[in-house]
Amino acid sequence: MKRFLPTAVATLALCAVGCGDANEAPVNTSRELTDSAEQTAVVSRAMKLVAKADASEKLTARTVIVDDNGSEHVRFDRTLGGLRVLGGDLVVHNHAGRASEVDFAAPSTLRGLPTMPSFDAAAATVLAEAAFVGQRSGPSSAELIIDARAERAPGLAYEVVLEGIKPDQTPSELHVLVDARTGELRGSWDGVHTTAATGSGKSLYLGTVSIGTNSISGGYEMRDVTRGSGFYTVDAGRSNAIFTDADNVWGNGTNSDRASAAVDAHYGQQMTYDYYKNVHGRNGIDGAGRTGYSKVHYGTSYNNAFWTDSCFCMTYGDGDGSTFTPLVALDVAGHEMTHGVTSRTAGLVYSGESGGLNEATSDIFGSLVEYYAANAGDPGDFLIGERIYTPSRSGDALRYMYKPSLDGASKDCWYSGIGSIDVHYSSGVANHFFYLLAQGSAATPASPTCNGTAVTGIGRDAAGKIWYRALTVYFTSSTNYAAARTATLKAATDLYGSTSTQYKAVAAAWSAVSVN
Repeated sequence: MKRFLPTAVATLALCAVGCGDANEAPVNTSRELTDSAEQTAVVSRAMKLVAKADASEKLTARTVIVDDNGSEHVRFDRTLGGLRVLGGDLVVHNHAGRASEVDFAAPSTLRGLPTMPSFDAAAATVLAEAAFVGQRSGPSSAELIIDARAERAPGLAYEVVLEGIKPDQTPSELHVLVDARTGELRGSWDGVHTTAATGSGKSLYLGTVSIGTNSISGGYEMRDVTRGSGFYTVDAGRSNAIFTDADNVWGNGTNSDRASAAVDAHYGQQMTYDYYKNVHGRNGIDGAGRTGYSKVHYGTSYNNAFWTDSCFCMTYGDGDGSTFTPLVALDVAGHEMTHGVTSRTAGLVYSGESGGLNEATSDIFGSLVEYYAANAGDPGDFLIGERIYTPSRSGDALRYMYKPSLDGASKDCWYSGIGSIDVHYSSGVANHFFYLLAQGSAATPASPTCNGTAVTGIGRDAAGKIWYRALTVYFTSSTNYAAARTATLKAATDLYGSTSTQYKAVAAAWSAVSVN
């Protein structure tokens, strides 16, 4: 579990200057192969990395992507005994210069799974029809498949598609999975993706915002089906029930409506997904479309928020009302979801100096998500969590990246024993580094350096790209501050060249926080 621990303190300040970018250059990109000869060679290499557990399994390449640095990514669809495996796709990553890996969307083995149904497709269609709400029209179909989605144990099923019209006049192509051995309904979804809606939400911190929602019978649910594999927001105080609404206008901007905090969390997840997708080309938090989900109203007067990797979800407390209000601020959302990105990339161990780098990575991208959203209700800054304090604590923040020690415990400069302190405080060194790299020491607010030198910032965009590449390509689970300096210099070289302004700024910013 990754926790986002609050620490009290002092002043509110916004970035006023030094926020632009300088000497921008093209970055490493990816391309999807279309040449059949190239595809064949890449797929052949990928196939050698996959050990099929059953002779009746067959893999068929769906997409082949190659990075500029030579890394190869092949997505496969899978069949078992000639039956399509729903949720059986997998991605083979043949990395340049480091270990290869395989991402399975379903259990890697389906050995021993029965493939003989107990009844026919016509009977399955009758069972599926009970799940359709509305007026049937058009033909139906039923295909025998293997249901290997992550939600439950793999099983033989019929995928029945029922066409019709919902009560709200929305066209429907309802896919219903019927267990082919027991007749149990294993799940359903609608193939008409235009049922995804844009709701209006009255948030606690951001005013009225647009959020991705989903049309259901009788109204809407707080589920975005347009981003990656989709995500949703639930009420932890009410048995983790997904939020629903009749008119697609959510919350009232105050705590009197439980949906108000949900709007903030849902919007924060939406903006974090968009930031990683549009700025770094990342498809979801795990890089393969998965984005997790959000829980709000956790516990009683709970003064914290956290990411849990086992559920791939963010959880937010309501605060005690004395120090904290609900912890669903935009930068907190970006912070928590970034723990998921880190766990799926470098896997920085959550202790010692690597733990400080883990926390700092979340602070860095939490701030960049806030800037990306450009919401007037919470303008971008290099503070973390400043919106979640009660009015009596106005001006306080959880983190002050321009001078981390303002929180009373974080460290501005590296020293030999920094790995022995709490990771939320040792993170100050990397936070300070990043502020200097992006904004410079003379920005507003000013950022005093540890060696007394002046540092000129290269802008948030270039700084963010350098940190992201270092995280995803060069950091390992045990990276410490010295290794982080090396990794970010390599990343700057990859992106901008070893004689670039950006490379020199990375070196200067690390030296300015005593990492040499």
